[in-house]
Amino acid sequence: MNTACLTRDEILAWLRQDDPAKLDDLWRRADAARRSAVGNAVHLRGLIEVSNHCIRRCGYCGLRAGHSELERYRLTSDEVIGCARHAVKLGYGTVVLQAGEDPVLTQDWVVNVITRIKRETALAVTLSLGERSWHELLAWKKAGADRYLLRFETSDPELYRKIHPPHGRRKCDRARFLPALREIGYEIGSGVMIGIPGQTYSTLVNDILRFSEMDLDMIGVGPWLAHPATPLGRGDWDPAVSVAEQVPASELMVYKVVALARLVCPHANIPSTTALATLNRKNGRELGLQRGANVFMPNLTPLKYRSLYEIYPAKACIYETADSCHACLQHRIAKMGRHVGSGPGGRRRCGAVA
Repeated sequence: MNTACLTRDEILAWLRQDDPAKLDDLWRRADAARRSAVGNAVHLRGLIEVSNHCIRRCGYCGLRAGHSELERYRLTSDEVIGCARHAVKLGYGTVVLQAGEDPVLTQDWVVNVITRIKRETALAVTLSLGERSWHELLAWKKAGADRYLLRFETSDPELYRKIHPPHGRRKCDRARFLPALREIGYEIGSGVMIGIPGQTYSTLVNDILRFSEMDLDMIGVGPWLAHPATPLGRGDWDPAVSVAEQVPASELMVYKVVALARLVCPHANIPSTTALATLNRKNGRELGLQRGANVFMPNLTPLKYRSLYEIYPAKACIYETADSCHACLQHRIAKMGRHVGSGPGGRRRCGAVA
């Protein structure tokens, strides 16, 4: 099997495969591709959840504007900088500034935060702030931002419209938007949810092929975890997909997509996510690393805010301090015979680190 160019039929066959012995072969192939392309380092990206305000009403997300019972917060710029300093203390090479789509995080406010981080540290800065204007994105890149993460969630346009109601704006075609970000200098990251109601096996194959077409620098995939305060969590709409064609939001399916993402995009950075750890608190993260992933994203958000960034309920690690989480991850990584990566850990291109 050519791991760099899987066919549609091969991807579909792996997604439907349930034989543990055959899946062991997939895990071995993905792990070998990971080792060959990006090595044994596990890069740690310090996650800072800047704001849980959001103007959007996405059907699956607990931060949606319609969730009136959620206590909202925004970090101050000093709190963000404090988290970044802590990242340096812990030896991380990157911080990820993540938020709901919050217009109060203005262009100038974000520029100021990026500028301060770059002035005080050698950290790479990744932004995950939703669909923002081109003017803002250019300003943030000029201020020193290195990467931008925006999941396209699904390649099915009808399903996308159902789960992403518009917000008085021109439709954003994320598939076109993301490659354009690379043109102005960002590394780009994207990904999909696994098992969202209405997602078929055929759609998921298209998603995985799109990872390769877009030549993503980072690929984030995780399970759909139902939030009871969302339309999808309440079962408010019928996706009209047969049981046989509906992709399950299972731990096993996430591992399959992680492995296949590694095979179609060997050099991408792929995290073993908190959502996996939420499904399997014992060793979900480790299994992700063994099946193609090479990144962890430990949470640096101050503890008093962690539980309020509730994209989905019962998220793992919301009560662990950054220091205790770091010590735990170091132990887990060493136990696997891997090592913590140094520096910003950008995507390798042509044998070099970007």
